[in-house]
This record gives sequence, C-alpha cells and structure tokens, in this order.
Amino acid sequence: MTNYNLGLVSVSFRRHSPIQILSAMKETKLSCIEWGSDIHAPCKDVQRLHELAELQRQYNITCCSYGTYFRLGTDDINELEDYAAAAKILGTDILRIWCGDKRSSLYSESEKQEFLERAKNSAILAQKLGVKLCMECHNNSFTETLDGALTLMETVNSRHFRMYWQPNQFVNKQTNIQYIQTISPYVENVHVFNWQGNNKYPLSQSVNTWKEYLSRLAAPRNLLLEFMPDDKIESLTQEAKALCQIIE
Repeated sequence: MTNYNLGLVSVSFRRHSPIQILSAMKETKLSCIEWGSDIHAPCKDVQRLHELAELQRQYNITCCSYGTYFRLGTDDINELEDYAAAAKILGTDILRIWCGDKRSSLYSESEKQEFLERAKNSAILAQKLGVKLCMECHNNSFTETLDGALTLMETVNSRHFRMYWQPNQFVNKQTNIQYIQTISPYVENVHVFNWQGNNKYPLSQSVNTWKEYLSRLAAPRNLLLEFMPDDKIESLTQEAKALCQIIE
C-alpha cells in the first residue's frame, strides 16, 4: 500500500502548543495535520491562522483538513463561511463537520427529510465556497451506521459533500469492514486509532486489522492518527511507526 499521506489530528494533543505538536511530528514520517477549530485554530482568529500557516512552512508540514465542530442539522449553515475562510488560510479545502445529534434510525421520517434537505443546501454552499464538507464518522450522529451514511451520500450526491471513516470501537471487525468497503467511494480522510470499547491500546497491536480495513478503500487517502493510547505526546513516535507498518 503506497501513496498514502500520513498525518495527525491536532486535537490528539489539546494541552500542547502548535510548535510542540509540529516539533514532535518532525521526528516522524508524518507529513500533514488536521488542525482543530476548538483549541489550536479558532476560525475567527485570523492572526493565529496565519501564524499556523507560517509554522507549517517552517516545519514542512501541510494542512490536509480543518477539524471543525460545526454540527449539520443544528447549526446555521452560514457559519460555514467563516470555517471555509479559515481552512483556506491553512491551505486546505476539506472541512470536517459533525453530522446531526443522533443516529439516523432515531430520526422520524419528517426529521430525516428536513435533515437531508439541510445537507443538500450545505453542499450547494460548499460548492460556492470552494470547499468539501466531510462528515465525521462517529457514534451518536447520523453517520454512526452505514445505512445512515450511505443514505446521506446518495441523497446529497455532491463531490463537495464527502465522508471521513474511522472504526467503531463498539462493534465487531466485520461490521467495520462492511462500512468502510461500502462507503469507500466517498471517503476523503481516515482517522486511525486502536480502541476497543472505552479502552485505548497501542496501534502496533492492530496493524493487521488496519491492513484489512485499508484494503477495502477504493483509493489512497489521508491517514490521520487520532489520540495516543496513553494521551502522551511522547508516544507519537511509536504510533507513527505503527502507522508506517500498516501501509508497508
């Protein structure tokens, strides 16, 4: 497996500064980062965004995505304009967003239709703004299950409306394989970690499982480490090594 871009999600280290994060990345083969809008890259702090862009140049790290906490279905879609402007300063056109506030099966039919209409409108706005909206693949959201994600992607049907993927630590491997294999044509970024239930483990213990997951992807994507098994920045080196083993 080649041609993957390997990177890190900055929210893995919320207690650390951008310089500390980029310095830790310099000791690895990670080449890209997803900045989070909650701590490191607030969308309205233009000065900080430009400072991050300069730091990226200094450390030879690119920004592959902007991790927002915009929630489709509850937040005003016009807020996406500020997020899109911030992303462009950082050098990316991918905005990670949250998708609803419950799994798709819990929506009534009228709620689902309203939600899907908002999704289509957000895709139209994203095209106007020149960005891609990529849905977080997460529990307690519309994309928790494959059914919800597939319904969403097929209904919106826009290259400006895409997906992230990450394994669900509360279901079995086969269910995760089915999800990634089916949703693969829509996936832009992958969040990589090794969780089982509420427990975190070193990525090195799941190299073969991750090789199976990635074999189902239609094309190479950005693979982004998300959180360390012990929440320590010192563990980034070993986690990055395991990520490299996965794509060997």
